[in-house]
Amino acid sequence: MQNDTAFQMAASNIRFGIGTTAEVGMDLQSMQAKRVMLVIDPALVDSPTGLIVRQSLQSSRIPFEQFADISVEPTASSFQAATAAAVEGRFDAFVAVGGGSTIDTAKAANLYSTHPADFFDYVNAPIGRGLAVPGPLKPLIALPTTAGTGSETTGVAIFDCVDRHAKTGISHRFLKPTLGIIDPENTKMLPPAVAAASGLDVLSHALESFTAIPFNQRPKPTSPALRPAYQGANPISDIWALRALEIVNESLVRAFRDSSDDEARGQMLLAAAIAGIGFGNAGVHLPHAMSYPVAGMVRNFRPTGYDVDHALVPHGISVILHTPAVARFTAPTSPSRHLRAAQALGADTTDVSPDDAGEVLAGRVVELMKILEMPNGLNAVGYSNEDIPALVSGTLQQQRITQLSPIEARESELRDLFQQSMTLW
Repeated sequence: MQNDTAFQMAASNIRFGIGTTAEVGMDLQSMQAKRVMLVIDPALVDSPTGLIVRQSLQSSRIPFEQFADISVEPTASSFQAATAAAVEGRFDAFVAVGGGSTIDTAKAANLYSTHPADFFDYVNAPIGRGLAVPGPLKPLIALPTTAGTGSETTGVAIFDCVDRHAKTGISHRFLKPTLGIIDPENTKMLPPAVAAASGLDVLSHALESFTAIPFNQRPKPTSPALRPAYQGANPISDIWALRALEIVNESLVRAFRDSSDDEARGQMLLAAAIAGIGFGNAGVHLPHAMSYPVAGMVRNFRPTGYDVDHALVPHGISVILHTPAVARFTAPTSPSRHLRAAQALGADTTDVSPDDAGEVLAGRVVELMKILEMPNGLNAVGYSNEDIPALVSGTLQQQRITQLSPIEARESELRDLFQQSMTLW
């Protein structure tokens, strides 16, 4: 099979700065929006951010309806509920205010109300049919309130497939928001534990896109239209990934320790967007693939700082728990690249042997996890060796991203990686 010789950079339209939330009404005016669906995290409805958004829409005379039935970790049914509301409302534009769960919900509502189809038609294979989105969507403005997913810059919407105990998603360039408004004022209320978990998701996005299989080692598509959004590491995404890692090193611990550190909180929001631009074109790989069954099979873990009434392993936690083991596993494919990532994260790489690249990178990630008070491996969130076969099975369903690993991870390799992730220190 012939390998690809090209990559495509899908740019994201973002606006960054304090006070930009109040500009959303004027943006919708310029888009000539006549009826807007405001998709908002229920915890933010009466928050300063929620009030500013509604005031902006009202002052710009933009008719809107509010939808706040958002799941912290979206499910197929919660996506479908939002879609039903979007179809009934006949909206011509969308505004999403919240974290990745809210923005992804708005993407799904926009997609299925614009191009109706059976729900699993657009869902990634093998869980869904993986059909391409047939055309552009309606305008969507995303206002992130967590510094993590970077969903305001990506064409991905992730959800929990409850009946299969696995996470999956929908991925296409047309899902990318029309505009991401990134206002540092919007993360002031973020609890430290949430800032830590979401910040580690930023780290994971950047690290995985930088260490993914190179774009020219992936199969060449039969048509440019079939080139996937996740294309592998490439020279442009590398720039975004490395800068995101540097900002994480400079600002994440500060943002966790002091919620009044406006500069650190703002920089982490910027890092989330920057990493999103990188991984939105390069992709993520094994830590994310392994995280989905961990999140989907959770039994009774209740994370600190999250206002939920059900068991939950937050996405950033479920991803970072596997990052040290994967770093050791993939480092031999490109020791220099792994050492460059470790350096960006603040590790001292002076005189480090290429053979030690994986250990140095893994060690720096573990160091950050300790500072940020993360669980010490899968055991700490309720898993044991007996769960490994089911976790492996769930990971093998994530073909879209497992194939982005720079080294193939089959069933035996995944068993070892889950085993190494049970306890980290």
